[in-house]
Amino acid sequence: MKEENKQIYYQNMSLEELTNEANRIIDYLEKCENIETETETYQNLIKLNNLIEKKFHNSSKNINLKTKEKIIEISKKNNAK
Repeated sequence: MKEENKQIYYQNMSLEELTNEANRIIDYLEKCENIETETETYQNLIKLNNLIEKKFHNSSKNINLKTKEKIIEISKKNNAK
């Protein structure tokens, strides 16, 4: 798969799917007899890891925002009583 296509493919994957893909690549690299020939695979793993970090950060940020909104909503209801 071309590099551009991989990035688009990875962008559409969930955090769990990305983690599974990273684990698959790690398993593959651990079984390689000559890891020096696998620099492209290793670089792909690094890119995948960066994407996982970004998606995790975005998910965490969204959870925090939703939590704050719910807290504000609950406190408004309590103040109205």
